[in-house]
This record gives sequence, structure tokens and C-alpha cells, in this order.
Amino acid sequence: MAQDDKTPLFNWHTREQLLSRRILVLDGPLDDDNGPVLMTQLLTLAAEDAEAGISLWIHSPGGSVAAMLAIRDIIRLVPCTVSTLAFGIACSAGQFLLSAGTKGHRYALPHSRILMHQGSAGIGGSAVEVELQADDLRQTVQTVLGLIAEDTGQPYERVYEDSLHDRWFTAAQAKEYGFVDHIVDAFPQIVPQRQRIGISA
Repeated sequence: MAQDDKTPLFNWHTREQLLSRRILVLDGPLDDDNGPVLMTQLLTLAAEDAEAGISLWIHSPGGSVAAMLAIRDIIRLVPCTVSTLAFGIACSAGQFLLSAGTKGHRYALPHSRILMHQGSAGIGGSAVEVELQADDLRQTVQTVLGLIAEDTGQPYERVYEDSLHDRWFTAAQAKEYGFVDHIVDAFPQIVPQRQRIGISA
């Protein structure tokens, strides 16, 4: 008998199983619900074991700027290695979090696709409100692009120019640009390490 309700196949039971293996998943848009969940999971896992690695698997069209900045702050704050993996797509906020992983531990599956752009925000209201919102948006864009430049090793000017329009990267191009360090070719690369062990690729 067919079910009318659309029960998600990737449910909380599956997420709990992955969490027990220190794997977090951003599937779909990053928003004000799953963003804080990922933040608290990162902090909780780091508190439980500061030496064991954490993996963040990303398949996302993008989402909340505030959430992605907070998650990056936490990745920089926790003492353990945070490995990131792009599978499927990593767009906008997804791309940002992908490149925010611990250097040397950022991965992409061979046929994943990465999108970088500046993003957008709805601006409206009175002339004064529009001006204030525009100033805030400019500051946010500068902050985000500056962090992408820091994480990729690219000059800010190049990141700015490349972000003016949607720019898609293959896994190989993403590695060349500095979003990721490795293209996955072995299973151990995507499994959290119980100790800080570098994996060559």
C-alpha cells in the first residue's frame, strides 16, 4: 500500500548512526534549523574527543550566510581536524563550508560540482533603509570573499572577479583553485580518523 505522507529517507535515525561515527551531513539548503544543529554537533563531538577527526559531508545548493559563517568559526575553534567532502553539489554556502575545512583534509568526489558566487539578498524599504541594507550587504560580501581568499590561497581580487557571476568548478578545477586538497580515490579518505593521521592523495 502506497504511503501518502512523504517520510524522508534520510531520517534522524540515519543521521544518528552517522553522528556516532563522527560524520555530519549537510544535505539540501543550509538554514536556521539545520545550521544550529550542525554547530552544536561540531561542538559536542569536539568536547567528547578533541583528538578524533570529524567529517562534514556536503551536498547543498547553498543557504544562510549567518549560519555558514558561524559554522566556519566553530571549525576554526575546535581542536580536532574537521574534514570536508563534496558529493553531488557544493554551491555558495556549500562551497564556503567545503573550503573552510582543515587544510589538507578537504575532499571532493570525482564527479562533484562546486559553485561560487556572491549570493544575493532582498533589499527594500525607504531610501535610508535601502542604503543601510546595501552597506551591510557590501560588508558581508567583503567578509565572505576575504575568507574564501584566505581558505583557497587565491588573491582577494581574483576571488572577487570570479564571484561576480555563477562559476562552476569540476572537482579537478576545485582542487586547482584551492577549494579542496584532494579528489577522493580511496575509501579511507572520507572516513573520520580516530587520530590525527595525514592521508596522502
